[in-house]
Amino acid sequence: MQELDRDPFLHVADWQFNLISVFDELRYDRSDGDYLSPAMRNHAVQKLQGLGFRQISGTVIENRAEDVRILIPKFHALGASPFDATRYTAKRPQDFYLLTPTQTACHFIDRFDTEEAVERIKMLIARQPINVLKIDDYLEDKPTHSAIKDAIGHLKYVQRMAVESEPLMGRRGLG
Repeated sequence: MQELDRDPFLHVADWQFNLISVFDELRYDRSDGDYLSPAMRNHAVQKLQGLGFRQISGTVIENRAEDVRILIPKFHALGASPFDATRYTAKRPQDFYLLTPTQTACHFIDRFDTEEAVERIKMLIARQPINVLKIDDYLEDKPTHSAIKDAIGHLKYVQRMAVESEPLMGRRGLG
């Protein structure tokens, strides 16, 4: 799976929770949908085939020899919270989720303390920008989310610097 990190559009963003993030865009609007587009899915499937994976359904890519599956959470509704992306998709410990960068950042916010979540999000942004405003819109009234709300301005700055610099500056989305 480390081979995926050589691809500019794919990133194993977290080994503890087995998250693979697919690059989407450099710039977002808070009203943008947050789901894997067909181009994003196709790119991931193509790269994973080279690692012995085969798509067995619309939401499962499997490597039987290694007993590993890549799960693509189903898109349930327009306006769905990126914090809920994996809520209805159970996985085994060895399986991976294939997510958007924004969904990946939300996963960090819900699973790590604020300082670590912010650091992980900053590392993600350096490779794959996120929809910071959408995250801000979906933060709930709970302590972990309130602490992240204080970091939104800093994350917007980090992202602006990242997209104005290489390697992101000239990158185009998959479609």
